Amino acid sequence: MKSVIRIRAYTSEDARELKTLFFDTVHNVNKRDYSESQIKAWASEEITYESWRVLMEKLTPFVAEIDNKIVGYADLQPDGLIDHFYVGHQYQKRGVAGALMQRIYQQSNQNNLSRIYSHVSVTAKPFFEHCGFKVIEEQQVDIRGQQLTNFVMELTTLKML
Repeated sequence: MKSVIRIRAYTSEDARELKTLFFDTVHNVNKRDYSESQIKAWASEEITYESWRVLMEKLTPFVAEIDNKIVGYADLQPDGLIDHFYVGHQYQKRGVAGALMQRIYQQSNQNNLSRIYSHVSVTAKPFFEHCGFKVIEEQQVDIRGQQLTNFVMELTTLKML
C-alpha cells in the first residue's frame, strides 16, 4: 500500500526534527558521492540548534509527512532559489521528492516565477535532471575548508502542472 504524503507549511516546532533529518540524510545518502571529510564539513556537528532554527525561519520550507512523521523538506525563495531540498534517508525513492517538487512547481506558478534554480549535489543531480532541470555550470564550493562539487541547475518552463 502506498503511503500518503502530505505537504504542509513549516512551523517553528519542526526545526529540531529538520536539523536531524538534514544531518542524517547527508551522512547516509550523500556519502556515496562525497568523502567523509566533505560530509563532516557539509553537515557539521558545529551547526548549532539556534543557528539552524534561525535559518529555517528565514527559509520557511515546505515539510513532507507520512503518517505524521516528517520525511523531507524543501523551500522556494522569492527569487526562485531552491536552497534546501532533503528527503530522509529511510524515505528515498518513495515519492517524497516528487511531492516536494510538485509543491515547488505550484508555488513558482503562483508567484509567476519564470525560472527556478538550485545548487544541486552530485547525489541529487539525476533527480533534478529527471524533473527537467538543466545544468548551467559545475562549481566547486568551499564549506568549512572542504571543496565540494555541485551544479547550478535551472528550470525555466514551469507550467508543468
